[in-house]
Amino acid sequence: MISREREAQILRYYHVEKWRLNTIAVQLRVHHTTVQRVLAQAGLPRPGPPVRPSAVDPYVGLIVETLRRFPRLTASRLFVMARERGFAGSASQFRHRVALLRPRPPAEAYLRLRTLPAEQMQCDWGHFGHLQAGRARRPLMAFVMVLSYSRAIYLRFFLDARMSSFLAGHAGAFAAFGGVARVVLYDNLKSAVLERQDDAIRFHPTLLAFAAHHRYEPRPVAPARGNEKGRVERAIRYVRDAFFAARTVTDLATLNAEAAAWCAGPAMQRRCPEDTDLSVAAAFAQEQALLLPLPADNFDRHERAVVRIGKTPYARFDLNDYSVPHTQVCRQLTVLADTERVRLVDGTTVVAEHARSYDRGAQIEDPAHLAALGEHKRAARRHRVSDALISAVPAIRELLVRAAARGHNLGSITVALQRLRQQCTIAELADAVQDALARDVPHPNAVRLALERQREQRAQPPATVVTLPAHLQQRDVIVRPHNLATYDRLQESADDHNPD
Repeated sequence: MISREREAQILRYYHVEKWRLNTIAVQLRVHHTTVQRVLAQAGLPRPGPPVRPSAVDPYVGLIVETLRRFPRLTASRLFVMARERGFAGSASQFRHRVALLRPRPPAEAYLRLRTLPAEQMQCDWGHFGHLQAGRARRPLMAFVMVLSYSRAIYLRFFLDARMSSFLAGHAGAFAAFGGVARVVLYDNLKSAVLERQDDAIRFHPTLLAFAAHHRYEPRPVAPARGNEKGRVERAIRYVRDAFFAARTVTDLATLNAEAAAWCAGPAMQRRCPEDTDLSVAAAFAQEQALLLPLPADNFDRHERAVVRIGKTPYARFDLNDYSVPHTQVCRQLTVLADTERVRLVDGTTVVAEHARSYDRGAQIEDPAHLAALGEHKRAARRHRVSDALISAVPAIRELLVRAAARGHNLGSITVALQRLRQQCTIAELADAVQDALARDVPHPNAVRLALERQREQRAQPPATVVTLPAHLQQRDVIVRPHNLATYDRLQESADDHNPD
């Protein structure tokens, strides 16, 4: 675009000074097509040689009639239609003529929309880049809600745009404003509208339940009518320019704390567009008293998901693994997650609870779960040994029961019995266990003494000693003394050379 003054110069040089078109373009440092446009707008004929006939001219009627019926039909489809009717020119030439002939929609005038106090709220998401959370790169989403009358803004950032975050933004805005407007205006986003066909709208059932709980009306704007929610659109632009611009984001908690301080401070001190004599804070004070009161109970806005626990006691949710008790392996659990916590429930019983992580591939573990699993594994090893012993000698079960009643360590007893089992036959061990039980001494030492008495009665050698470890065997290596006779001969030789 050029100024009115420059257009006047072009007309004066053309009419008064009789300059040629290219001369005007060079002297005024503008493009020659700009000079042509100014002269054409002044009603002058197109300068230069007459327009040559084009191969598109016979198809102008087809283009005009088709665009009249289908204004949004693409130039490529029109080109195919013309080729089927014999057009042999280039595609670029045809597209250029279509662009010139395509009807332009008339400019639409809009009325300034005014709302009563506490009548309407508007909310929407704004995308503010990404935030690195550990190994994950999460989208930084801003939930913005604005009161249509006072223009009071609520701002909170999330690392996703899920339904749980969407409802958490609503709950935070309602708490910050101290009430709810009668209507909340939405864009046609999937968290609000699942399907729409003209005036037939299918709302998201969770949002409908949330709206019924807070007694407000959810209302979506018409398709392609962003002006109907212009207050929140301008609020998001205001957040970008006045709050987020040139700000360094370190972590989400700090950013939300700064956003809350900004909403209560500078954003409240600006002029109210509905009444320029008032600030937003003063207009909000008038509007707040008219808002609908909040319900006494809170709405359950947890995100729900069913997870299958494999052979390892972890539940995968939102790219991370959360530990569960080892008793829950190979079962299905329900995840109840919000922006802060992740709970895993079995029916109505909470089996695990963790702080939510927005990392990728992280293992969030409860030390109690790992300790219980380790103890279970150690007990399982002991049980495997004891089960094998009881299977071989059933009387060992009674011995272990009596030993447990007297407070003995069953683990050490099981290990000792396993060693005795390797030194004798099953029949010998069974007789020895029965002897220990008859003497009412449920201890491996009594079994070992009974085995030794059996061998003495049968005139058998003692049981084979278990091979010692290598470092203990080295202590018993026999060291052969060196022959010292050579040293005696050396001494005799020295005495012969020194008789005195």
